[in-house]
Amino acid sequence: MHSPIFAFADEYGNNSFDFEKQGTHFIVASVIINGAEKELIENQLEALRLKYFQTGEIRSKKVADNHKRRLLILREIAKINFNIYAVVTNKKKLYSEGFKYKEPFYKYLNGLLYNELYKAYPKLKLYVDEHGGNDFLKSFKKYVYKNHIRDLFSGSEFETGDSQTSIIIQLADFIAGSLGRCYDESKDLSYREDILEILKPRLSGIRFFPKEPIEYRQTDGVQTEFDAKINKYSIDLAIDFLEKKSVKTQEDTDQINCVRLLLLHHDAFGSKKYLSAKELMIHLNLGRAKPLKDQQFRSSVIGKLRDHGLLIASSSKGDKKGYRLPNNANDLLKFFDHGNSLVLPILNRIKTCREKVKLATNNELDILDKPEFIRLTQMLDKLN
Repeated sequence: MHSPIFAFADEYGNNSFDFEKQGTHFIVASVIINGAEKELIENQLEALRLKYFQTGEIRSKKVADNHKRRLLILREIAKINFNIYAVVTNKKKLYSEGFKYKEPFYKYLNGLLYNELYKAYPKLKLYVDEHGGNDFLKSFKKYVYKNHIRDLFSGSEFETGDSQTSIIIQLADFIAGSLGRCYDESKDLSYREDILEILKPRLSGIRFFPKEPIEYRQTDGVQTEFDAKINKYSIDLAIDFLEKKSVKTQEDTDQINCVRLLLLHHDAFGSKKYLSAKELMIHLNLGRAKPLKDQQFRSSVIGKLRDHGLLIASSSKGDKKGYRLPNNANDLLKFFDHGNSLVLPILNRIKTCREKVKLATNNELDILDKPEFIRLTQMLDKLN
């Protein structure tokens, strides 16, 4: 039986376009948890609140620009079992007149997050921090059910709450504010990489709106003229997959969430690290009735994504073991080298076995003489 999935969302920033006085970015961050662990997580957060905020709520504004304190709290938060998905909007690139009005601004930009969450978790129970008056909340709730919950009988729910009654909404506030210090140009962004590194085990994905090209991250050593092209193409393929992939099965959900993680990892860390299968499966296993097994992950997630045409680099060496979107031609050569070391020996073994059987039966039995083995026999003939 599937455990229910809960998400709690809060915002950073506002709908002001006065960038001399207000921030440049609007962020909606969600904290996603396994429903079976809700009480445990609330107790863990309460202990953290008492330790760092005493009688007050867990609020990003209370830490403000005390970066050392923020990093200290984030390290404690990252020990709790939850995932993060966020939408980061660059208001400087919003050109539509409609965004100048509060109601369409909040509905549309919050809706970007909700749409992704309900797509990934069809039976999601989503709770968001209240803002605006009763009329706005009623209109907002109607808008969400009409535009983002695909099946009213699926079990999905949407509710508004407030930070006073939900300590997990307080957590969403702190996460949103911390991400604000990674992207908002009015803030000190020098701690961006530290924050993202701490949150890395919890980050399931960040969507940027309007869609911004993910920068090519140059690696150490000699670069070829093809590296930037390979890097950009791998990103474009991943983004195109997310935009077009529909969700019908758990396998579809796993693939979508995996691609989100690979894109996020690339944007935050470039060529510095690979994402291990273990790290990826921790995120994908949230809400699953049965946890993914290693072989299942490799075949039904990574394997199927490659079947879809996505470029995914892999390494099986030491601390660089794992997966990432390729930054350069050398990343892909590692994958081909690994495939070469596996495929050719297997083909040679099949070839040898086939020849032994033909020899023993005086060429009367070709064990591969069946329609399903036509492509295999063609490859074996080429080996000759």
